Amino acid sequence: MGKFKNKLYRFMYGRYGTDKLGTVLAWTYFALVLIYTVVGFFWENAIFTVCYLIASMTLIFFVFFRMFSRNVAKRRKENEKFCNFFKLRKNKFKDRKTHVYRKCKKCGAVLRLPRSKGKHFVVCPRCKNRFRTRG
Repeated sequence: MGKFKNKLYRFMYGRYGTDKLGTVLAWTYFALVLIYTVVGFFWENAIFTVCYLIASMTLIFFVFFRMFSRNVAKRRKENEKFCNFFKLRKNKFKDRKTHVYRKCKKCGAVLRLPRSKGKHFVVCPRCKNRFRTRG
């Protein structure tokens, strides 16, 4: 057992491994397999089967591609974007009564602004662009 473990450690050295995005993709794959197992049992259709095969193979390929990738910086950036997307959604929902989120038209930064009535000017802290927005 120790020999196999050492070989696995050597193989994975310098590779990315797993992260939140990879875990979500793997669970999505297993959910897709479960759905196909239940639905495919009652409803057999060639188009449905082909779509399932394409989707499931793409998902599992992407999971293993990310896991065995040696481009760690790029995979880390993808995972960060994925996590930030859901973090922003969570914050928007939590702050929905007190704040509003607007995107800067010049640099694309998301600004968290206090909720206020009427139109007013905002200065983006990243690019110093001044634009008009509704509160």
